[in-house]
Amino acid sequence: MDTAKETLFILFSIPLYTILIGTEIIISNWHQHKYYSLRSTIENIFLTLFNASLDLTLRTIFYLSILLWCYQHRIYTIENHLLYWFLLFILEDMAFYFQHRIDHYCRIFWAVHVTHHSSEEFNLSTGFRSSALQPVYRFIYFIPIVFLGFHPMDIVFMYAVTQTYGILVHTQYVKKMPKWFEVLFVSPSHHRVHHASNIIYLDKNMGMCLIIWDKLFGTFQEELSTEPVKYGLTKPALKSNNPFHIIFHEWIALIKDLSKKTSFLNKMKYLFMPPGWSHDGSSQTANQMRKDIS
Repeated sequence: MDTAKETLFILFSIPLYTILIGTEIIISNWHQHKYYSLRSTIENIFLTLFNASLDLTLRTIFYLSILLWCYQHRIYTIENHLLYWFLLFILEDMAFYFQHRIDHYCRIFWAVHVTHHSSEEFNLSTGFRSSALQPVYRFIYFIPIVFLGFHPMDIVFMYAVTQTYGILVHTQYVKKMPKWFEVLFVSPSHHRVHHASNIIYLDKNMGMCLIIWDKLFGTFQEELSTEPVKYGLTKPALKSNNPFHIIFHEWIALIKDLSKKTSFLNKMKYLFMPPGWSHDGSSQTANQMRKDIS
């Protein structure tokens, strides 16, 4: 399996991240913005290392077996290299959008993804605050792309490239990009909305590189000057330094909800309905909260 492209890209991206994050820390402290704290930065590093370790461990199972089997049974082969890479970018970015949307609208997947949103800080290191358990199921979204004729390792490489862009939009220093840019691409302004706990901003702007998916499928929200972003979760912020609690706190809450005395159907709804759904109205989903303030 050829990993040369991915290795070269990682060797390039690590010093890039180091320089950019170091610069943002210096500027943040210089202007006393306090965008970074030592605790949160260490948490972000730990979570990305955990995610990367799990990803490498599972590759043997998923990439050498399932995805390569799918590739051997592909239904099409694209000969034109430029078209191949362009379509791979489009298809993978679209696949990420739907994965991300499901992560937000299905509670069992939100229990994995919530880790990325659990910090009340928003800076470049927040981009590394990985959904630690996501490698367990992320490969499923690649299967249709493989069947269309795209090699699994090319998919892995493209995912690394698009994730790099996704990390770079985690900043408060870029206020607005040119209008033409924000028509097509995810900007830092768009992604600040995504990380907000303000009710109007919840579950919006799911795209990694292209914002067009949000505009097409009804999840787009502009950052409003009248509604300053408040980062983090709608529930009280995590105060624990315990890595286990950071990764599994929503799973613990989910198990508590599943232990409630209610019907089997309601228990299934606790698993698969959006976060905040409750059979007795004791908590609300983002859409229910938006209706209450409209």
